[in-house]
Amino acid sequence: MTIFATRLKHDHLLQVLLALVVLLALFDRRPAHDYLQWLDLRTLAGLTGLLVLTQGVRMSGYIQRWAIRLVTRLRGARALAIALVLLSALLSAVLTNDVSLFLIVPLTLAIDRIARIPRQRLVIAEALAVNAGSTFSPIGNPQNLLLWQHSGVSFAAFVLALAPAGAIMLIVLLIACVPMFPSTPLQLDERTVQTEATNAPLAIGAALLLIGMVAALEWGYAVPAAIVVLCLGAAFFRRALAGVDWMLLLTFAAMFVGLGHLAALPIVHTHIGALGWHDPRVTYLGGIALSQVISNVPAAVLLQHYTPDLLLLAVAVNVGGTGLAIGSLANLIALRLDGSARIGWRFHLYSIPFLLLTAVLVGVWALR
Repeated sequence: MTIFATRLKHDHLLQVLLALVVLLALFDRRPAHDYLQWLDLRTLAGLTGLLVLTQGVRMSGYIQRWAIRLVTRLRGARALAIALVLLSALLSAVLTNDVSLFLIVPLTLAIDRIARIPRQRLVIAEALAVNAGSTFSPIGNPQNLLLWQHSGVSFAAFVLALAPAGAIMLIVLLIACVPMFPSTPLQLDERTVQTEATNAPLAIGAALLLIGMVAALEWGYAVPAAIVVLCLGAAFFRRALAGVDWMLLLTFAAMFVGLGHLAALPIVHTHIGALGWHDPRVTYLGGIALSQVISNVPAAVLLQHYTPDLLLLAVAVNVGGTGLAIGSLANLIALRLDGSARIGWRFHLYSIPFLLLTAVLVGVWALR
């Protein structure tokens, strides 16, 4: 069995999305132009470039080394938690939420091997932190990238529109860290924490290309920029290309096509369209609620066809990324990386109250 077949066998979300694409293609035939429109090459190209370059930054080893030096200088579990929450939020705004978790959660597991820390609670807090931090940036998560590209606003305008929501979520999480984590002393032996070798050319090259990729997205050149990134990657940093989660890109492609086709069905258009998406309250509450059912990226893909206020929709689906674990792929990634028993149940003990509180607070601001 090939690696692709093995991954597909265990990736139930991708299986469902591919089945949706095939079934809709069989029972509701559409011209090829519609499929290309639903595929949204501009957004998919942007995701491709960002995943390749953030993988390059990760593989350079500098972020891991800097993070370990930071946490080894902290005195207590609460200080460690606050530092990791802030680091997770910062990285997610720059390197996307899933890539941030691939950096932070393994670091947390490494610290857990050399010190007594509340590991499960730390991983849960990190998952909530990347959802909050990625809200600040148009490139922080896939739904932001999608809605930014379709909204037509500038990078700065998108940041200004979503920053208050991200700030509210992050402040609530930081306040929650006080009762979640004790202030007991933390004893770390830095020599026992394994760090990756650093690669300065890879770090500098990937960082510069990442800046260029963001500029290309801003100016509408996502597809040619992604082609340049792939060509340079094949020539100079093939390990980064090999480390990219290509199945994740296939998942997004299937999601765009399947949900785009679903939204175009007359019966779906009639029922969802009848909800009055011109009302900001419907957009906000509908985005949060649908995220709990199908995750926030599919919710953004589907609802972008109905609501005129894509920035408010972005706020809604980012808030909706918390709550149930399925609300965001980042949640599922964090829980999978931890892998310990019953962490899913414990995640919901924190995430559901977090969603309820932040949904009210952000709603008071967003719907004012």
